[in-house]
Amino acid sequence: MIALQWFMAGVVALAPGAPGLDSVAYPLVIGHRGACAYRPEHTVAAYRVAVEAGADYIEPDLVSTKDHVLVVRHENEISQTTDVAAHPEFAGRRTGKSVDGRRLDGWFTEDFTLAELRTLRAVERLPALRPGSAAFGGTGTIMTFDEVVALARRSGVGVYPETKHPGYFASIGLPLEEPMLATLARYGWTERTDPVFVQSFETANLRALRGRTRLRLIQLLEATGAPRDLVVAGDSRTYRDLATPAGLREIASYADGVGVHTNLVAPVDARGALGAPTTLVADAHRAGLDVHVWTVRPENVYLPAPFRKGDPAAPGYAAAHGDVAGWLARLYGLGVDGVFADDPGVAVRTRDALARPVQTL
Repeated sequence: MIALQWFMAGVVALAPGAPGLDSVAYPLVIGHRGACAYRPEHTVAAYRVAVEAGADYIEPDLVSTKDHVLVVRHENEISQTTDVAAHPEFAGRRTGKSVDGRRLDGWFTEDFTLAELRTLRAVERLPALRPGSAAFGGTGTIMTFDEVVALARRSGVGVYPETKHPGYFASIGLPLEEPMLATLARYGWTERTDPVFVQSFETANLRALRGRTRLRLIQLLEATGAPRDLVVAGDSRTYRDLATPAGLREIASYADGVGVHTNLVAPVDARGALGAPTTLVADAHRAGLDVHVWTVRPENVYLPAPFRKGDPAAPGYAAAHGDVAGWLARLYGLGVDGVFADDPGVAVRTRDALARPVQTL
């Protein structure tokens, strides 16, 4: 007897125009900093490649300028993602700071006006690993959050902003939340049904945002360490504590989902060996939370050992692309509701292939 089975019963068809809760395919594919496997992260080129690849959402990391404009950078320290070191006019801006308990040396967005940052060019953060992307270094400028939202609206995709170091920016008088919400509101995105997720590794700013917006909020969880705001408050809980059933129930009081390191769902040891899946997805779903996992990258160095390809002794093995589709299929099979992907195209193709009806005897 032949039966039709669906890999994911929750998949619905894509609809044209800006997506809402009922007009995108699930699991969601989030273009991590755009499509940063192929273009320097957080550039217009990276976001356009992600859109063309079929990503449902694009992800901008938010930091502030000196004149309190939100720009998109992975970190507020920009020596690895821009050519600032090649600008003698800014040599005197190099400094050292403590950001969330870490000592950093370099150049920081909060020490530049937007006009000054516009004179810089974006470069590939991992040039040895991603030489193809590095070839596009110097062709893009630093984008504002407003420009990313405008691009998303034009392209019919959602935005998934992360507030970077929110406690730190609030402490220096440049809070991220108010200008972020104001920007989204200018484009008409204020409701839970709008194609927006706001994410943070800290808990306090998400709790505060819950009282200020109906947009969906995502608590990010690392595999190690603890939220900075809890550390500062003397709270001994770690990310692992928040990932327990009790911790997830508490998160559900102020957030709509969790964005978790893949190790919290499918553990991988130091040798790259896969362990047994955890119960986090089921626990989160019981608490009413979605689960989005991060970050799926195509290079061997980032993949669990069973999904790496080639001879480990061969030159270029670490940067070679492995069986990322297989790794994605494993994660999709665990019931996750979304994936952050450096190569959103393969994430979309893998999801859509698995969602097709298959015949079984």
